[in-house]
Amino acid sequence: MLGLRTTPTKGPITMETAAPPLVELTGVNKHFGALHVLRDINLTVHKGEVLVVVGPSGSGKSTLCRAINRLETIDEGEIRVDGNPLPGEGRGLAKLRAEVGMVFQSFNLFAHKTVLDNVTLGPRKVRRASKKDAETEALALLRRVGVEDQARKMPAQLSGGQQQRVAIARALAMHPKVMLFDEPTSALDPEMVNEVLDAMVALTKEGMTMIVVTHEMGFARKAADRVVFMADGQIVEEADPDTFFTAPQSERAKDFLSKILIH
Repeated sequence: MLGLRTTPTKGPITMETAAPPLVELTGVNKHFGALHVLRDINLTVHKGEVLVVVGPSGSGKSTLCRAINRLETIDEGEIRVDGNPLPGEGRGLAKLRAEVGMVFQSFNLFAHKTVLDNVTLGPRKVRRASKKDAETEALALLRRVGVEDQARKMPAQLSGGQQQRVAIARALAMHPKVMLFDEPTSALDPEMVNEVLDAMVALTKEGMTMIVVTHEMGFARKAADRVVFMADGQIVEEADPDTFFTAPQSERAKDFLSKILIH
């Protein structure tokens, strides 16, 4: 049975009651050549919080997500996870990536390994779990995301939605402190989107800390504690979902929502 959320329901965590942030970005800047893709980003995410990042294409959302896992390096500023600055290469970076799970647009499963092997590989190689323990936990995680019956199959035998749920189980197998989702449904056929979103909603109810870059506004309204709206590499606005979707403050956000929401 799913546990109850331990964070406040749908709304920013106040500084008066908050513990130190689990993820903190301070003055973060990133360039791709002459293109300034992240501009002075300041952001905190607390344990158990679900932060959803929305905005137009090219706004810097995915770069922000990838920077937290150091898949993209930054030019200026600092990113801290659980109070520690992001490490450079080596064991420190491997430890970080074990603690910060990542689910990509494409599923990135190993095509030559079974579903079960995909999920157990990280725990066995990085956390030195025994094969028996890793497989026991992997089967439990696959059951949790609704694909336990696919465990012995190869990724190519699964639908896109099933593969993405396997990717979620694989990330969870590393016992991450925070889960990053970079447009996890963008590569899926429309009929497969809900099965992945349902698995993600279940995680929010269990208290998983999540940063989700998505264009699925229904998920943002239903699951987010806080919505961050980005445009042109900047955080333009952040608010609880009800406020953001019913009374956006910036003209840029109003324009964005007017184009994507059906009234």
